[in-house]
This record gives sequence, C-alpha cells and structure tokens, in this order.
Amino acid sequence: MNAFHSPISSKQKVSRRRSCFVLFDPFLPGMEQSIEQTTEVLLCLSPGEAADLKEGINFLRNKKTGKDFILYKNKNRVRACKNVCKHQGGLFIKDIEDLDGRSVRCTKHNWRLDVSTMKYVNPPGSFCQDELVVEMDEENGLLLLELNPPNPWDSEPRSPEHLAFGEVQITYLTHACMDLKLGDKRMVFDPWLTGPAFARGWWLLHEPPSDWLERLCQADLIYISHMHSDHLSYPTLKELAARRPDIPIYVGNTERPVFWNLNQSGVQLTNINIVPFGIWQQVDKNLRFMILMDGVHPEMDTCIIVEYKGHKILNTVDCTRPNGGRLPEKVALMMSDFAGGASGFPMTFSGGKFTEEWKAQFIKAERKKLLNYKARLVKDLQPRIYCPFAGYFVESHPSDKYIKETNIKNDPNELNSLIKKNSDVVTWTPRPGATLDLSRMLKDPTDSKGIIEPPEGTKIYKDSWDFEPYLNILNAAVGDEIFLHSSWIKEYFTWAGFKDYNLVVRMIETDEDFSPFPGGYDYLVDFLDLSFPKERPSREHPYEEIRSRVDVIRHVVKNGLLWDDLYIGFQTRLQRSPDIYHHLFWNHFQIKLPLTPPNWRSFLMHCG
Repeated sequence: MNAFHSPISSKQKVSRRRSCFVLFDPFLPGMEQSIEQTTEVLLCLSPGEAADLKEGINFLRNKKTGKDFILYKNKNRVRACKNVCKHQGGLFIKDIEDLDGRSVRCTKHNWRLDVSTMKYVNPPGSFCQDELVVEMDEENGLLLLELNPPNPWDSEPRSPEHLAFGEVQITYLTHACMDLKLGDKRMVFDPWLTGPAFARGWWLLHEPPSDWLERLCQADLIYISHMHSDHLSYPTLKELAARRPDIPIYVGNTERPVFWNLNQSGVQLTNINIVPFGIWQQVDKNLRFMILMDGVHPEMDTCIIVEYKGHKILNTVDCTRPNGGRLPEKVALMMSDFAGGASGFPMTFSGGKFTEEWKAQFIKAERKKLLNYKARLVKDLQPRIYCPFAGYFVESHPSDKYIKETNIKNDPNELNSLIKKNSDVVTWTPRPGATLDLSRMLKDPTDSKGIIEPPEGTKIYKDSWDFEPYLNILNAAVGDEIFLHSSWIKEYFTWAGFKDYNLVVRMIETDEDFSPFPGGYDYLVDFLDLSFPKERPSREHPYEEIRSRVDVIRHVVKNGLLWDDLYIGFQTRLQRSPDIYHHLFWNHFQIKLPLTPPNWRSFLMHCG
C-alpha cells in the first residue's frame, strides 16, 4: 500500500530487484532521502514441485516461515497470492460451493475470492487481492516474489536516547483522543470531546477532563486520522476554532480529503496541513511523525507513528490492516481500537436469518474474533506498552435503547488480560485524565508513579448528554423547502452519481420508531438506469429496503453528507433480498459521493 510501490511483470528477472526513489521532505528543504525498494522471495518450488502443481487451486506453505499461499494454475499460467483475506486477515480454505474450482472461502466472514481473477466475488465489487509476482528460474523451478518498499520508518534511523522522568507523558482524554507531551511540544490525537458522532447515534461514554479545551488550545499540532465524526468532530473543532483558528492540524493525503466538508461545517480553521504517506515530518530536532495509510481503506483511513528521541509511539487508530499489515516492532507504546460494534451490521437488519438469537451469536463471535486478532497483533509486534482506546462510545439517546442494549462491545480489560496471557507486554486501560510517564514505565513498569490516575472522586462516565442543540440542527432539515417538491428525489440521486448497477432500493422516511413518517416519502430507486419506478421492475434484481429517520435522512440529503451518519449511526433499519452485501452501492454512498453538496438553490429556482 505504500505510494512508492511499483509492480513489475512476471517476465522480469529476479536480479532486477532493486530500484531507488528520491523523495523530498517538506520540513527539510533541499534534504534528499533515498528509499530503496527490494524484492523478497516468499516461496521457492523445485522443478519437480512446480511440475506437480495441479490445474486450478493449489494451497502451499513455506515450511520455514509458516506463511501460506494460494497458486492458481491455468495451463501454462500461474497466478499467486498470500493466503490472507484482505478484509480482516482470515485464512482461505476450499469453497465447497464452488463448482468451477476457482474460488476459496475465508474462515472468518465467508468472503469468497476468485483466484482466477484475484477479485472478491462475495461481497461483489469489493476488493482485489494483492497479487504476487511469479517467476520461473533457469531450471524451471518457481519463485513467488513480493515487492516491498523498506519499512519507511527505518529511513534515517535513530537510536533511542535517554528520557528524563516527565519528559514524555501521554494523557488520555476520551475515546481516541490522547494528549502527548513530547519534550517541550504538545501533540493531540483525534479530538472528539463534545457533541455526538454519526448524526445522533454515538455519544461519549466518558466524561472528558474539565480542562480539555485548554489542552487543545495549548497543543503545538493536532493529528486527525480520518473523516469519521468520532475522530473529526466538528462540534469539538468549532469550540477550538473560536479560541485558536490557526492551530496546526495534520492529516494524511487520502483520496477523499479528511476535511472535505470544512466549508459546509462553518468551522473556521486556517492551518490544515496535508502530508504524504510514509515520509517523516520533522517537528524539531527530537520529534518527528509519519502518517501511514490503511491497507483495506486507503482512500480514507490512516494511522501514525510518532518518534521522540528514537522512541516510537504507534497509533493504528481504526485501520483494519494498517500499512497493509507491515508495522514497526518493539515500539515503546502502541495504541489501537478494540471495542467492535462500530457498524450498523447486524443490529439494524431484519428479515430472514436476522433473528435476535442470530444477531446475539454473531456479535459474540465477532467480539471474540476481534479480541483474538488484536491480541495476536500485539504479540507479533511486541510493543513495550499497549493501550486499547478508540472504542469508548455509547448509544445513549433514549430512542436508541434497543441498540444500546444489544450492541455489546469488548471490554478493554478483557483484551489486556488476553494479551498478558500470551506475552510480556505491559498493558494500560486508560481513564479520562490519567497520565502515563513513558520514561518511568520503560524503566520499571511497576513504578507507582508510572501511571498517575485522575484524582479520587473524578467523574469517569457520563450520565447525561446535551441532546437538544444537535437534534434541533437535524430537525431543522425536516421542514426545508426542498422537500416540498418530490423532484428532490431525482435531483439528489442524479447528484450522487451511482448507476449502472442492478439493484433496486426502496427508501422510506420514518419517525423515531421506524414507522412511516406521516406525509413522508416512500419511493423506489432502480440503480440500473437510475429511474424511479412506481413498482419493482419485472426483471430479476436484488432488492433492499432502507427505513431512515426523517430528520437524519433529510439532513444528509440537504447537506450532501455521507451515509455513515445513517448506517454507522444506527439511523436506519434494513432488509435485503437476497441476503447479499452490495459493496459498490454502500462504498459509493459512504465514501465516494461528490465533494460539494447538491445545488439546491438552483433546484428551487427551477421548481419556482
């Protein structure tokens, strides 16, 4: 997933395994950095082993490394990939439902990969598998090669220097927000400290420290990992911008800009810096950081490495496969998400298999998989200290009682206990206002001053939330003039630009309880030709019914917002037939909508 990865064809010889890229660090004018790219041999087959490959699918393992691979042979051509599902790293096995002998099935979530094309067929239109280079040697043996840029954090390596007590301190504020003191600099991660996220679906579980705004104002720089509103919180940034609009904010150079909606938000921030992936950003002689992309969602998700005097802090945030699975080992501190439950699936679905019993079992199994995955990742990377964060939210609005009671999330202490069983990694379950002194903890994890907890009597969990101001904003959209004209439907979906896909969706505006909203719209959209029929077409077609709370769907439509507010915010109820996840549809409405909202002024003029 590195931006400097350039594939070679299988005809190129093994000896051509090195190339050099010259990069320029914007913080160090005129200073050149060279990043060398190498090719790694992942698997060698002798001429006899290569000749024994059967037509179709072959599962192979490198006995020395324990790594698994899939080779697909079609006459004289061989295609190959790692036996790792791109979704969440599961292992592929033979697909018993595959009659053509071309697909394999992931043991985690039943994703299916057609290895003859290296495209995932379930869910359709989702990812393509990263393909390995296949080369034949001079004796007709076979080599599997992977082009790997070197770990970018290893460029200009620095040996860890002595840290004085108190020199590096990490204070937890809430959810994914950390306040880092790094020498005489202050850095803050992902400040969500007031208001909701995802329209009105998520609210803070913890009570942030009372001085949170002062802490933000004192920061030298802020890193915001991605555009989701539990990390890019406009209510929080609005309060910050009123005090310090020029605070330096750093984001990765994602395909969809993190601050794509800044102008619409009305938040006056004047110092947003977009930086390339995999390049050290020098803050001062002791402090630098590097932003890396996610291997599954490179268009929007990022993570960060912060290094102070040679000591690395790794924050993988919400990335599914941060940096494509390549991460630094033995960092001083690692932090990551842990909770799960950050999706509309399956709690907002009904019909067919989606019984309450099935949902409960699914949630339980997914939580366990996530715990085991995070524990294994920590064991593999061996950080000195690990901190689970970015999962402390609650569906606290009374109308979301069902979601709150059924959408069970992982307990950070359970994850930390699992990590301790399998490794010597020190773990930290943070509480708002708690501070970790990195020097003390690295020297002696049992030091009583290594972690300073908030004062006794400090309020940890929120017991009330200020719903009204935010619900008023949403409710204001319900009576907007746009929705007096039924032609808004064609205007909106034409603007959205998703079509030529065989899917029919029924959209129903509802009240709080997902019953049809009196006077609300109930309509069909046929995305094959982007028409709006009165009845479902006679041709064979997949069908989805989406019930959406009227205040949220109209707020989203009016402002041209992404459908994460609906889906991740639990503001929909869904049924689908057949039970297929339409990746292209959801990916478009959650990530790929136009960057500017519909021109409703022009629409109303034409309506007039």
